[in-house]
Amino acid sequence: MVIIRRRVRVTGRVQGVFYRDSCRREANRLSVAGWVTNREDGSVEAVFEGTRYAVEAMIGWCGRGPAHAWVDRVEVIEERPIGETGFQIV
Repeated sequence: MVIIRRRVRVTGRVQGVFYRDSCRREANRLSVAGWVTNREDGSVEAVFEGTRYAVEAMIGWCGRGPAHAWVDRVEVIEERPIGETGFQIV
């Protein structure tokens, strides 16, 4: 099983709408490791590590977000896996 890692930055109305907690729940459902955090500029940044299918599903989820989010853009950067375990809000 090949493990991949992606860093994403999501812009739009993504803070104050339970984006991070919803992201954590979705990552746990898909068995994706990593973390998610709010950035000072109003965006959300996350790292996803897992199978290609699961990480791509998370990136797709980021484009929608939770019910009250409004996503303008999702930037994706490929990174080397480092062995993340669990998923945290930081």
